[in-house]
Amino acid sequence: MFNFSPLKSSKGSAVLLVDSASDFLSDLSGRLDSLVRNRLWLQVIIGLMMGIIVGALLGPDMGLVSPEKAIIAGDWLALPGKLFLGLIGMVVSILVLASIIIGLNNSVGGNQLKSVGFKFAIFVVITTTLAAALGISLALAIKPGAYINLHTSDVESGEQKVPLPEDESSRRSAPQIIADLIPQKPLASLAQGEMLGIVVFAMLIGIACTTVPREKISSFLSLMEALMEVSMTVVKWAMFLAPWAVFGLMAQLISKIGLATILGMGVYILTVLAGLLCLLAMYLLLVAVLGKMNPIAFAKNIAGAQLLAFSTSSTAAVMPISIKTAVEKLKVPENIAGLIIPLAATVNMAGTALYQAVAIIFLTQMSGRELSLPEIVLIVVTLVASSIGAPGTPGVGLVILGNIAGDFGISSEGLVLIMGVDRVLDMSRTVVNVTGDLAACVILGSGAPVQDRLTPVELTKEKADQIPI
Repeated sequence: MFNFSPLKSSKGSAVLLVDSASDFLSDLSGRLDSLVRNRLWLQVIIGLMMGIIVGALLGPDMGLVSPEKAIIAGDWLALPGKLFLGLIGMVVSILVLASIIIGLNNSVGGNQLKSVGFKFAIFVVITTTLAAALGISLALAIKPGAYINLHTSDVESGEQKVPLPEDESSRRSAPQIIADLIPQKPLASLAQGEMLGIVVFAMLIGIACTTVPREKISSFLSLMEALMEVSMTVVKWAMFLAPWAVFGLMAQLISKIGLATILGMGVYILTVLAGLLCLLAMYLLLVAVLGKMNPIAFAKNIAGAQLLAFSTSSTAAVMPISIKTAVEKLKVPENIAGLIIPLAATVNMAGTALYQAVAIIFLTQMSGRELSLPEIVLIVVTLVASSIGAPGTPGVGLVILGNIAGDFGISSEGLVLIMGVDRVLDMSRTVVNVTGDLAACVILGSGAPVQDRLTPVELTKEKADQIPI
C-alpha cells in the first residue's frame, strides 16, 4: 500500500539538486528562446541595451580602450548595421516607385485619389507648422542655450570644428526650386536615391497610368508588382540583420560620443524630447478624433515600427515595415497605405521641423542674439518648407539646420555641440516622423469603403506577411 524508498546519500542529493537546477535552467532557456523568437521588437530592444553597454565599455567614459582601438572596434561592430541599411537602401528607391504607382492605380477612383491627396497635403502642412511653432515656444520658455557659454566652450577650438556638407538647394531662387521638382533624369534619381525626385516621378507616372485604358498598361503594372515582390523579399532578408544592426550602430555611437557628452547637453536634449512627446500626444489625439481609433491600441500596434525607426534613424529604411503595420495591424486599405507611406516618408517630417526649431533657438541663445517676432515667424515658415521634402535618411537634419542658421545670420559655431548628440535625437525624431506617417494612414483610411478594407492587394500583403515585426 505504501512505497518506501531508501534514503539517498548526501552525494546523491547533491546530484539530484544539480540535475534539478540543470532542468530548471534548461526550461528557463527554452522559455526565453521561445519568447524572443519571432519577436523582432524584443530582439531590437535587447540589441539596443547590449549596444549601450558595449559602447560605454569602449567609450571615453570608462577609459578601458584607447580611442584608436575604440574607433576600429566600433567600425567592425557597426558592420551589420551598414549591411542592413545597404540592403534596405538597395531596394527602397524601387519600392517607393512601385508602391506609389500601384497605390495610385488601385484607388477606387479619381475622386478618392484627389480627396486623399488633398487631405494629406493639409495634414502635412498643419502638423509640420504646429511642430515648428511648438519647438520654438519650448526653446524660448526653457532657454536651453542659456546653460552653455559659447565663448568658453570647446567649440572655438579649431580641432573640434566640423564643417557641414553644403546644400546648394538653399541658395537657389524659389522659382528654380519649384522647377527642379520635376526630375529631368529620373533614372539618375533612382540610382542616386534622390527620394523627392523619385516621389514626383512616381506620382506623375502613376497619375498618367490612371488616364490610360487598363488593358494597355496591364503589363507595366504587372512589372511594378513584380518589382514590389522582389523588393519585399530583400527587405525580409534584411530583417534578419536588424537586431545585430541595432546593437552595432548603438555601440559605435556610444563609443564615439560617450555618455558624458549626452549628459552635458541634458537641458537641450530634454527640451527636444519634451517637444517630441507633445507631438506624439498630438498624433494620438488626431488618431482618436479623426481616425476613430483607440489611441492606446494604435500605440501598441505601431511599437515594432517605432523601435526599428529609433534604431535606424531612417524613415525610408522603416517604410516596408510601416506599410505592413498599416495594412495588417491598423487595417488601413492597401491602396492607401501603399500611396501614403512612401509620400509621408519623404514629406511628412514634423519631428524634424520641431528639432530644428529648438536647435535654431538654442544656437541664438548661445550666441547671445535675440530674434524679433517677424524673424521667428519667418523661421517657422522656412522650417516647414525645408522639412517637407527632406530625405528620410540619418543626419540630413544637420545639413538643413546649418543652412537655415546661415540664412538668418546665426552663428553656427555651436553646431559641433549639436552634432555630438544629434544621433540620439535623430533616432527620437524619426520615431515621431514614422508615428505621423502611420497616423496619416489611419486618418485618411478611416473613410475608405468597407470592401477596400477587407481586400488589400494580395501580392504585397503576401510578401509583407513574411516580414516579422
